[in-house]
Amino acid sequence: MALLRRHFTLLLICCLPTLCGAGSSQLHAAQATGGPNGSGTYYMAADGKKGRELKTALCHVIYSRNEGGSLKTAYKALWTHFRTTDKKGVNANGQDLVWDMYSNKRDFIFGTDQAGNYKQEGDVYNREHSWPNSWFGGEVMPMYTDLNHMYPTDGFVNSKRSNYPFGENRGEKYTSANGFSKLGACTWPGYSGTVFEPNDEYKGDFARTYFYMVTCYEEKLAEWYDNYADVRPTIDGTTYPALTSWQLSMLMHWAQQDPVSEKEVNRNNAVYDIQENRNPFIDYPGLEQYIWGDKQDVVFHYDSYNAAPDTNPDINNDGRVTIADVAALIALLKNSSGANGQTGNANGQSDKGDIDANGQVDAADVIMLVSIILGRE
Repeated sequence: MALLRRHFTLLLICCLPTLCGAGSSQLHAAQATGGPNGSGTYYMAADGKKGRELKTALCHVIYSRNEGGSLKTAYKALWTHFRTTDKKGVNANGQDLVWDMYSNKRDFIFGTDQAGNYKQEGDVYNREHSWPNSWFGGEVMPMYTDLNHMYPTDGFVNSKRSNYPFGENRGEKYTSANGFSKLGACTWPGYSGTVFEPNDEYKGDFARTYFYMVTCYEEKLAEWYDNYADVRPTIDGTTYPALTSWQLSMLMHWAQQDPVSEKEVNRNNAVYDIQENRNPFIDYPGLEQYIWGDKQDVVFHYDSYNAAPDTNPDINNDGRVTIADVAALIALLKNSSGANGQTGNANGQSDKGDIDANGQVDAADVIMLVSIILGRE
């Protein structure tokens, strides 16, 4: 039996390139589906990159956009754009409601509750630079009007946030209605200054916003660090990793705990329709792992992205792991691969059969599956 196993393993290894359609050394071939969320070939220039090179490649992709005219014109237009990007729903009177991520005291009505004076939470909503504009010099284009970090928020809570970094705290300096947002001394290891903490349900949203900011504007980070002291708790002045260690670890945690939502996807598409650039950290859930996390050595493919490998060896889902699973995996490779004998999808979802969890499904996974089967017999 042992001799038979060895012969079978050798035969399988020799035949894998033919069975799977091609060797894993071949270049990645673009699939017809393109990128996720209707992005098509938008991210093609970042294909094949990984780690810090991927971050820079994405910078070159997403920096270019339609700035919407002069600063004054573009900033005024935000009021109108919010009606598309941040509409939460409609009230009983048919009025559009604002999606406020700083406060849940009441539902603001677009237009009716816009800007103006405020004395307390719930008075009006205004335009929030989630990456405070004092961190990049104030009224400076294109950051000042970039919808990817601009949100309509409660004016009073916005004023309490001021230009403090995001962080976790006990709310000893301020807590909004229903404990929704908090201000206080940072409790996340590595920083003890005052921080603003958004609600748990939006922490991932803001984490991905900050990943976008340090990627899109990586060539400006050194200038910001040198000239604006308030940004220094958040960035380290380099293009990579760009974020300070405490901020990066916290935002990575937030992104994992609050994954990409339908709200974010819809907003990202709406922003693209307006200013013609996208946030890749929304289009590719878990992309931060490819740049800063445990997938820095995994090559990014814009049209076959794998956010969470499915390492389950039971390929045919029959409750057992047998030679039938090897046949199923080979069939999966032959039927689903491009010219490189690898499988993937463009929706940031799991790829079945990634037994070795390296971010792609290829001949190596077949060999590992055979080893698992032989080891169990």
